Amino acid sequence: MELRHLRYFVAVAEHKGFHEASRVLHVSQPAISKSLTQLEQELGTKLFARAGRTVRLTPQGEIFYQETLRTLEQSERAIESAQRAARGEIGMLTLGFCSAATNGFLPSVLKQYKELIPGVKLVFREMTPPQQEVAFAQNEIDVGITRPPFTKKLSQDLNIRTIIREPLLVALPEKHPYGGKRMKLEDLSEERFILYYRNGAPCIFDAILGMCRERGFTPKVEYESDIMQTALTLVAAGQGVAVLPICSLNLRSEGVRFLRLRPDNYRADLVVAWPKITQSTILDTFVELIEKERREIGNQAQRNLEAACS
Repeated sequence: MELRHLRYFVAVAEHKGFHEASRVLHVSQPAISKSLTQLEQELGTKLFARAGRTVRLTPQGEIFYQETLRTLEQSERAIESAQRAARGEIGMLTLGFCSAATNGFLPSVLKQYKELIPGVKLVFREMTPPQQEVAFAQNEIDVGITRPPFTKKLSQDLNIRTIIREPLLVALPEKHPYGGKRMKLEDLSEERFILYYRNGAPCIFDAILGMCRERGFTPKVEYESDIMQTALTLVAAGQGVAVLPICSLNLRSEGVRFLRLRPDNYRADLVVAWPKITQSTILDTFVELIEKERREIGNQAQRNLEAACS
């Protein structure tokens, strides 16, 4: 059974004859008659009662007619949906993201995206960079905003674009006695450290420990927090100091003072990544929007930095 058989059937039923159906469909009467005979044979029942040039539906034909209308309507919706999806007007996009790192810009980007493609369903999955690596490997997310590095194999399978390269800041309790605007890491050698836990951002965690060792000390780690906001709360409570990327400036930080590091060589990359094999207009639109906003994301981060560390 083919859709054309159903269309022929509906045309003959509605026009009560083969001649008018042939004219409307621009298909020869013999072709229509042959198709409907095949349809009746397949169904094992008569759909039409024929009387000369006039035909009428049998009782079973009436039931089949109502169901056929629904089938053809559904097929039209399916075709339209496929075409709209191809044009990037509808679909679903699953986004993995690091909450603290994206808090400053993701709401604005998503608002713009939904204005561009209101028919897309967005699925959000807040995930650490290691969790996003697993999700990419298992095809559970379409795109991720995360931090490198990735495994060698995954790096080969992903398109990766840098969104921003973030310097690190020292977060001190507001009443900490240090009076300068920039601080050497070795000046913190006697301080208690509050570190954002390694699984949250392995590259940053390892970089901080490595920089401390280069400056001749091992940090006294008092707490490892799995939430960056908690790290700032502990700093404000006088429980230690933290070294965090500038995305932390987007979080609530009453009672915390931020200082630039000296020297200021390390940068924590934040990237947008997606599989190379994926071909999707809705994905392309999201990536294009992120790249279009990249300069403003960097400018806003710089303004936050100047305001916090002036």
